[in-house]
Amino acid sequence: MSKRVLIIGAGPGGLATAMLLAKAGLEVTVVEKQPRVGGRTSAIESGGYRFDLGPTFFLYPQILQEMFQAVGRDLFKEVPMIRLDPQYRLTFGAGGELNATSDIERMVAEVAKLSPADGPQFRKFMAYNRVKLEKFAPCLQVPFPGWKSLISLRLLAVLPYLKPWKSLHAELASYFSDPRLQLAFTFQSKYLGMSPFQCPSLFSILSFLEYEHGIWHPTGGCNSLTRGMARVATELGVNIKLSTPVEEILFEGRRAIGVRTAHGELRADAVVMNADFANGISKLVPNGRRHRWSDATLAKKDYSCSTFMLYLGVEGRFDQLAHHNIYVAKDYRRNLDEIERQHVLSEDPSFYVENPVRTDATMAPPGHSALYVLLPVTHQHPNVDWSKERARYREVALRQLAKLGLPDIESRIRFERVVTPADWENKVDIYRGATFNLAHSFSQMLHLRPQNRFEEFERMYLVGGGTHPGSGLPVIFESARISARLLLEDLGLAA
Repeated sequence: MSKRVLIIGAGPGGLATAMLLAKAGLEVTVVEKQPRVGGRTSAIESGGYRFDLGPTFFLYPQILQEMFQAVGRDLFKEVPMIRLDPQYRLTFGAGGELNATSDIERMVAEVAKLSPADGPQFRKFMAYNRVKLEKFAPCLQVPFPGWKSLISLRLLAVLPYLKPWKSLHAELASYFSDPRLQLAFTFQSKYLGMSPFQCPSLFSILSFLEYEHGIWHPTGGCNSLTRGMARVATELGVNIKLSTPVEEILFEGRRAIGVRTAHGELRADAVVMNADFANGISKLVPNGRRHRWSDATLAKKDYSCSTFMLYLGVEGRFDQLAHHNIYVAKDYRRNLDEIERQHVLSEDPSFYVENPVRTDATMAPPGHSALYVLLPVTHQHPNVDWSKERARYREVALRQLAKLGLPDIESRIRFERVVTPADWENKVDIYRGATFNLAHSFSQMLHLRPQNRFEEFERMYLVGGGTHPGSGLPVIFESARISARLLLEDLGLAA
């Protein structure tokens, strides 16, 4: 009789795990609270407009392609994708813009337009980070169950590149003299919900990945990835139960044996939690059962920023925009300080706009646009009452759009949805609305992060941005590979 596994959450990590475990011969059931798959990678659809709820950048597809190959499929056939060029456009409040491209020669020229002396430095940045990633990648592919796991050849090889005393911004300042270019290669720390002035220098590999392997747009948006994964998982025999919220994880002693849902109990030989870690563990496991990850401990941890979102279906096209557009506030350091330390709302915030119809006509009706607008803001904090600030900050966001050449679009809005940090917390079940999970400081990485084989209980495993290795779709997929491998080992099955 095959072993049974329950996966809580049909987000990208849960679906990737389901594919791998089903291919290994396990009986897999995924239970999902929402009526659709995807979690933060789900979609908003109305009147012919289509928006990704969360991630819109898809980087480093190699990991997911390897997982599809492991189950006998081809990612690029299952989910058609386009490699973007330019990858995105950066507009600086301090003046100037940069059209980022993975064409090395063109990128050197783009950098030189802003700062002639910095042009040749781009090649040096790429060469150094190519080696850094090669050294560090093995550390992202294995678990770190405790401090003793730090004493390994893998980690010793990467130690010269870690530089824990150095911030990401300081690292890039050693390459580029122009402050705008320093920001151009460090804003990617926002993928982790962190300031480049606080983020470890290790994460220069994020911008390197963009230029080395490109940024991709799955046709229909990033939700097409999770819908494709769900389809493949179902064809492999996975049972996906939608609209089935989990109320509690069930235990016998310290061993997870199943879940209780509104529709009854489900039993299994192992349980995988793909929910937001801090939210899921605090709601699904009584505080008295937890020791290392008690409610008091969770409250003391550092969390990422959140995001204020506008999803706008607009009459007309904006072909002057790139597919991805980032506006960097003139006083970027102040903007970040307001988010991370002061926990107040900026009046001149940085922001991001996706204009996907530039690439993909399926995202809006003909002659219309589906604009995805994101403003990084503080996670939930007493300083900001979103019941009072929601409407006002919508006006701030619309006003900021004029800085990308989009004035007076309000009269042309035909569909609109606003999502605040309070919505992320209360409607999407994200702890404190911190959309990028636990912060990626050195005190919350490797063995100090919640572990893939969850250390508090037996036969319980974690996948997603809240566990090792961390946030971002490629890294979440790697967490799925690690957790699936550990689970199969514990059940005595070959991975």
